[in-house]
Amino acid sequence: MEATKAAQRMLTVRIARGTEEGSFTTYEVPWRENQTVLDVVTEVQRRLDPTLSYRFACRVGVCGSCAMTVNGRPRWTCRTHVSRVEEDGVIVIEPLRNMPRIKDLVVDMSEFFDKWKKAGNTFVGTATRDDPPAAVSPASRKRKMADAAIECINCGVCYAACDVVSWDKEYLGPAALNRAWTLFNDERHADPKDVLRKATSGSGCNACHTQGNCMTHCPVSLSPTGSIAGLKKNALLQFLKGGG
Repeated sequence: MEATKAAQRMLTVRIARGTEEGSFTTYEVPWRENQTVLDVVTEVQRRLDPTLSYRFACRVGVCGSCAMTVNGRPRWTCRTHVSRVEEDGVIVIEPLRNMPRIKDLVVDMSEFFDKWKKAGNTFVGTATRDDPPAAVSPASRKRKMADAAIECINCGVCYAACDVVSWDKEYLGPAALNRAWTLFNDERHADPKDVLRKATSGSGCNACHTQGNCMTHCPVSLSPTGSIAGLKKNALLQFLKGGG
């Protein structure tokens, strides 16, 4: 009977705790088939340490709220299988970088969203409720430009991956500038020139070093790097035309 029982394989999980960098607690959890990193964090919180703080909602890669740093890389933990990231049976889980830590794996995203406002990302329409819907052709150049960047769900992975954000706390960041690019190309928006002005002023798109970390780490394969390049190009063209 005993000989037929296979020893349960265990996974070692080091999780950042508290509010200070470098403080970790180590846990041992059973290694299961098709186990995700979010499954592991949830098991630790429910069975081993109910004081552990973290965020999650949908569990299926729609909300982006479960983003954490896993073995040094920002990821959606609900879509990251342990078998893809473990190193010799160990995974290290930390909060996203470049944002203040509230507790354990939870970060304060206030500055992330504040930078959206600074990038001029509030849509202002030109139509009223009485007007017919805008006829925007899916084949139009501007619509295609917006389509390439519009699927961002504000998970913060690109912001956490960006080295420029680490160096320059005023830098608007890839997500805010990616959104500015979609709004600049939105034919319904009242003032695309204002979007361009805000996205390029101060530590805006011109502060980007084009390293591509945002593009490499984006869970939905967007290219904020390409969006930022588009903003730079159009700002230059506007300047040459005497409009900047």
